[in-house]
Amino acid sequence: MRPEPGQVLHFSEDPTLTRFAPHVAATSGTDTPYVWAVDWRNAPSYWFPRQCPRAMAWVGDGTTDADRDRIIGAGCGERVHAIEYAWLPAMRSAKLYAYRFSDAAFRHVSSPGAQPHALVATKVVTPLGPPEPVGDLLACHAAAGIQLRLLSNLWSFWDEVIESTAGFSGIRLRIAQPRPPANG
Repeated sequence: MRPEPGQVLHFSEDPTLTRFAPHVAATSGTDTPYVWAVDWRNAPSYWFPRQCPRAMAWVGDGTTDADRDRIIGAGCGERVHAIEYAWLPAMRSAKLYAYRFSDAAFRHVSSPGAQPHALVATKVVTPLGPPEPVGDLLACHAAAGIQLRLLSNLWSFWDEVIESTAGFSGIRLRIAQPRPPANG
């Protein structure tokens, strides 16, 4: 499930929304009210139950061959998403919907030094039509050639990813399983 040219998507588990008003998201690092959406490149980051912690990495322009093989996996495509085993049942059963919007009301935002990861609108926006069921989230990953790794804990993987030359994003990591105790 990706937007068509001239569109952006907002993913939700609520299929009853008819208008989106800017608000300050609890997970936002800003006090500015926004309506959040994603473009074609970033849509796969939201093929998850809303609260699912996830660590994601992809091959970027500056990714070394060594990091590609170590983080993504030799011959394993361009992108990997990792979740905790405990979230697999929710991945299988989640009912996720995509709302399509014209991209005209949205602008890109990003963290300093990072690629744009989302788009925001500062005015009320109305979807172009009714929400579309995203369907089987595992099948979305498979169809896009994105690995989905199941891990007992995300932190070792995340620590490797953020020290690599791969592109990366972490969502809802604050509610992931705690870091395992250090060996020693």
